[in-house]
Amino acid sequence: MTDRFVFHCALRWSDMDVYGHVNNARFLTLYEEARVAMMFVAARDAGVTTLEEGVVIVRHEIDYLRPVDYGDPVRIEMWIEEIRAARFTVAYELFDGDEVASRARSVCAPYDLRGQRPRRLTDAERSFLTGYR
Repeated sequence: MTDRFVFHCALRWSDMDVYGHVNNARFLTLYEEARVAMMFVAARDAGVTTLEEGVVIVRHEIDYLRPVDYGDPVRIEMWIEEIRAARFTVAYELFDGDEVASRARSVCAPYDLRGQRPRRLTDAERSFLTGYR
């Protein structure tokens, strides 16, 4: 059984398109808010602060399953699908009520901002991420 990180995200009026649905590009923003909450807030609570020092997105993929209307907050459930030496894949499901409205993946790489280069995951980062695998 996968342990999932759960994030509730309010929708903003600016998330809507002309048809009254969440704009497709805004889904990435909602996923980003959930990812930041996991990698910065939850990781910090677990004693891991190095992810805050730099993580870059290598790749995004997203499937839109149904439109999401303006209204109640959406629920985003995330887990770590794969961990490698210098990258990891975050998988997401965005729920509108009880229905999955979208699925996505982000390939992330820890990054040394000062040195401007990718770096390997630390043991503490790997341990934290493994908790959501």
